[in-house]
Amino acid sequence: MRKATVSRKTKETEITVSINLDGRGNYKIDTPFPFLSHMLSAFSKHGFFDVEIKAKGDIEIDEHHTVEDLGIVLGEVLAKAWGDKSGIRRFGTALIPLDEALSEVTVDLSGRPFLVYNVKNARKKIKDFDCGLIEHFFRSLVDQCKINLHINLRYGKDQHHILETIFKAFGRALDQATQIDPRQSGVASTKGSL
Repeated sequence: MRKATVSRKTKETEITVSINLDGRGNYKIDTPFPFLSHMLSAFSKHGFFDVEIKAKGDIEIDEHHTVEDLGIVLGEVLAKAWGDKSGIRRFGTALIPLDEALSEVTVDLSGRPFLVYNVKNARKKIKDFDCGLIEHFFRSLVDQCKINLHINLRYGKDQHHILETIFKAFGRALDQATQIDPRQSGVASTKGSL
């Protein structure tokens, strides 16, 4: 089974994330941010990953430290779970709608961290959560698991719908990329390594 658990404890945050890449979309998400917990649940459900997250942070100062560290720990646990990437498909893409919003996410488990985040209309607050931190969350994740991630909002007006399509599409694209392909021996690279 391709499973992993990673914990991170600093003076600012305490976070533990467990993942099973070959799961069924079961989740138990506990963060200080109900909206972000909802988004991470959508990622888990639509990526068919079993995910458990327990996060605490110094939110009395601001949300930044906790959101950043969630991205870091999720990136670390993903990289640990897929290991040397032997036999995986490597690439994945998903185009997901929700009412008026449509987002496309494409991922390459290349070993080279790079984020393209073309998202407008999703920088305000939902309740008390600063949605502008979502880009930083993904940047932290990308830097840790060393993937190439393109997030493109095709269109949309409701920022909840926009962000939900992004997290669902990220789950679906990552599920594709991490699937074992029986035709693939070794890693999916002409260089012989990722």
